[in-house]
Amino acid sequence: MEKVTIATVAERAGVSRQTVSNVINTPEVVRAETRERVREAITSLGYRVNQAARQMRTGRSRLIAVRIEPGSDGINGSVLDRFLHGLTDAATLAGYRVMLYTAADDDHEIATYDDLLTAHDLDGFVLTSTHHGDPRTSWLAARDVPFVTFGRPWGAPDTHSWVDVDNAAGTAAATRHLIEAGHRRIGFLGWPAGSGVGDSRRTGWESTMTDAGLTLSAVAAVDGVDAGADAAARFDSAITAVVCASDSLALGALRARPDCAVIGFDDTAVAAAIGLTSVSQPLTEAAARCMDMLTELLDGRAPATPTQLLLPPSLVVRPPRRR
Repeated sequence: MEKVTIATVAERAGVSRQTVSNVINTPEVVRAETRERVREAITSLGYRVNQAARQMRTGRSRLIAVRIEPGSDGINGSVLDRFLHGLTDAATLAGYRVMLYTAADDDHEIATYDDLLTAHDLDGFVLTSTHHGDPRTSWLAARDVPFVTFGRPWGAPDTHSWVDVDNAAGTAAATRHLIEAGHRRIGFLGWPAGSGVGDSRRTGWESTMTDAGLTLSAVAAVDGVDAGADAAARFDSAITAVVCASDSLALGALRARPDCAVIGFDDTAVAAAIGLTSVSQPLTEAAARCMDMLTELLDGRAPATPTQLLLPPSLVVRPPRRR
């Protein structure tokens, strides 16, 4: 098989060799459309960067780390799995490898950082599942360890670069869709107060209902199908539609209130299989942008002010399957 080179990639993508090099090493200087075309060519041709040569030139390991989230109900866990897949693809295109680790809680994760930094020549971290009072970012920042987060620093100063999805915009779109379909009693099934993501998803529903002059009715449950069913059963009988903070809760709502129109969040494979309308997060784009921000930090090209990027989700409307 003929060796794939930068010239091969450039010919396939219809660009110069310098442009291919820029996409690999300094992607932010290349237009998004061109960058995507080059990345597709790299993937389809199976081009591999010479890592040994690059490590000798830069003095870096080209290794980053990210946590694997603990399994839950087998539905919502797939969301971060898709993010990890996208991050691994983006890291490979940028010439990095991804190390995965597990941690039960924040303290365990911080202890794991210490172990990983001692045992491995890590270049940086991508953090997920940010939350109020998150101690992980300050621990890394205090030690000058490069990192970015998928998730904003809820309630804390924007002292680091992050990518997040506009959760409120997602539930607002879901609520508008139901209003346009003629529903006026639309409930919200969410998580207990205090979750940054959960509170943001409730805000999108609440503000849209308030703007339309409609009555608010919300219940909360720990994430899960059974918990969602128990909570949805507490809705007033006048409720005709429900916006949910997750697909797991939506499945529970469908079980308890089969008479209602239900919209989930995260657009999991289960939602697609049963014909559930759901809000989809741009996880592949989020992962690629996290990787772009991290490489800017590692290459010393990051702007003086940390970058904060809020990506819009999209509503995937599906006609419900007949029972």
